[in-house]
Amino acid sequence: MTQKFKMIALALTASALGSVALAGTIEETPVEQSVTPPVFTPAPVNVGGDWTGFYTGLQLGHADADSATGALDGDDTSYGFHAGYDYDFGQFVLGGEFDYDKTDINLGGGAASIDSVARAKIRGGYDLGRTLVYATAGAARADTSVGNESGKFLGLGVAYQVTDRYLVGAEVLEHRFDDVGGVAGNDIDATTFSIRGSLRF
Repeated sequence: MTQKFKMIALALTASALGSVALAGTIEETPVEQSVTPPVFTPAPVNVGGDWTGFYTGLQLGHADADSATGALDGDDTSYGFHAGYDYDFGQFVLGGEFDYDKTDINLGGGAASIDSVARAKIRGGYDLGRTLVYATAGAARADTSVGNESGKFLGLGVAYQVTDRYLVGAEVLEHRFDDVGGVAGNDIDATTFSIRGSLRF
């Protein structure tokens, strides 16, 4: 092997070894990728709870009248209509209502009768979403066979939103009429219970 060939071989060998050494020292720099965690947005759920607005509807129920002496007791079915307005403050609902019931309560075996009752109400309740639980009170006027009698009442009720426009509910009211027929002490307590259906608009 000639001297020139040895030098060429030696140069090639050194070059190859240098490349291997250099390749071993190169470190790959990892590429950092930012990972954004997925954001899950829950689907909106319509739980109701907006009670603001006008409503009107019908009711069907039962009325029972009792007098202090027992001489003017009686009961009968009742039916009528109602209309009102509620304002929802968030958790508290305040409103006013007018309702009218037609009935035919014979008092004391026919000595007198209650033909109808009209009421002006104030009601306030707690907003439970689609359910409203409320208390109510106001003035009542009964049309009787012995004259028109003014009284007062208080009661409890519940309403449920079947849809955003249609409501069903129930209500119990306790009435007090004093000196019926102009007779002192001729007082009547009347309890009514009704099932109600209403349309909001």
